[in-house]
Amino acid sequence: MLTFRDDPGFDGGAASYNYIEDGAVLISAGKIARLGEYQLVRSAAPTGVQEVDHRPNLILPGLIDTHLHFPQIQVIGSYGTQLLDWLNRYTFVEEQKFSDAAHSQRIASIFVDELIRHGTTTAVSFCTVHIQSAQAYFAEAAKRNMCLIGGKVLMDRNAPEKLRDTPQSAYDDSKALIEKWHGKGRAYYAISPRFAITSTDAQLAAAQALAQEYPNCFIQTHLSENQDEIALTKSLFSWARDYTDVYEHFGLLGAKSLFGHCLHLGQREIDALAKSNSVAVFCPTSNLFLGSGLYDRDGLVRSGVRTAIATDIGGGTSYSMLRTLDEGYKVLQLRGQKISPLSSFYMATLGNARALGLESCIGTLEEGSDADIIVLGARATPAMKLRCETVETLAEELFVLQTLGDDRAVAEVYLAGQPSKTTLSNS
Repeated sequence: MLTFRDDPGFDGGAASYNYIEDGAVLISAGKIARLGEYQLVRSAAPTGVQEVDHRPNLILPGLIDTHLHFPQIQVIGSYGTQLLDWLNRYTFVEEQKFSDAAHSQRIASIFVDELIRHGTTTAVSFCTVHIQSAQAYFAEAAKRNMCLIGGKVLMDRNAPEKLRDTPQSAYDDSKALIEKWHGKGRAYYAISPRFAITSTDAQLAAAQALAQEYPNCFIQTHLSENQDEIALTKSLFSWARDYTDVYEHFGLLGAKSLFGHCLHLGQREIDALAKSNSVAVFCPTSNLFLGSGLYDRDGLVRSGVRTAIATDIGGGTSYSMLRTLDEGYKVLQLRGQKISPLSSFYMATLGNARALGLESCIGTLEEGSDADIIVLGARATPAMKLRCETVETLAEELFVLQTLGDDRAVAEVYLAGQPSKTTLSNS
């Protein structure tokens, strides 16, 4: 059993995590009732409780993905462009299909299955501009009793006509979705202006009105991913001091605001994110694939900016948070920055839960939290098994999982205590 109390940092201080070599977790009514040494937990368990033995695997809280796009799962690996061309050539073409409710339902179902297959138990996703895409997303989450966050995107310019709404329809549709889904079951809503380029001042003002009316909702958007994007944003909002100032002007910074990428920020922008307690989301596979830039994690943390990590499907190239941690390690290597395996797994569990303000219920195996749990096998493939012959420490085992692992290393996934990976269809 491994669960975190804090970021272990590079030295991996033992007080920052709880590792039990022969441990057990007792689940009751979808919650973690007890965590500890196997014999102690077993002796305290009710008579007749079902026992599932996952030894010698490693049991952790479910992985959390803080930025991705479920409508983009059929554009993963689209060749040869950077951000703005990639959006126009591939993504906007694909997203028009989500005006069809049946297509939305099919893709949402496959998407959620893939999250589970890869060990992700909570995700924060953009839907399309179509209200039915968000309906399908939340319906699939409810079907599985899965904690998902999302929202329909707001786009009223610089996109194909079939992907544009209006400030009023964006407000009305988002409000209807919030009323139906936010806080219902395990769902949370994210007010989702796609990015400044695709929203007019009037639409960003509508997003601001929603945020003021529903302060418990999340806000998600993109910030400073690509140099051409930044230049276009500055030309569209000539009154703004910088890209971040666009969102700041409309009151969209704050503790529940998630900004994907944050690669090319000036110091004023960094200070604004830090002062507002906003979250900068690291998307390593996407940043590498689209040639966008290298995330400065250490610089942001030194300036007091809260950070998270995410796959950014489908600019990102893998559903796996394990693969994402691996690419994140490499990006930071290129930056001359270091991150320990323990700190990496903290980021994908409790760290991301804290970024979402949901650490009381996800990202941990502490008693009373939701029983979102994954079982990882560091010997899942022949290559991993061979490498593990020389592994001697927990950190080394985690690094094998991070560098060589993928969905094959995820032996089981529990959503609110229910086994969910091994019950997936193979179709």
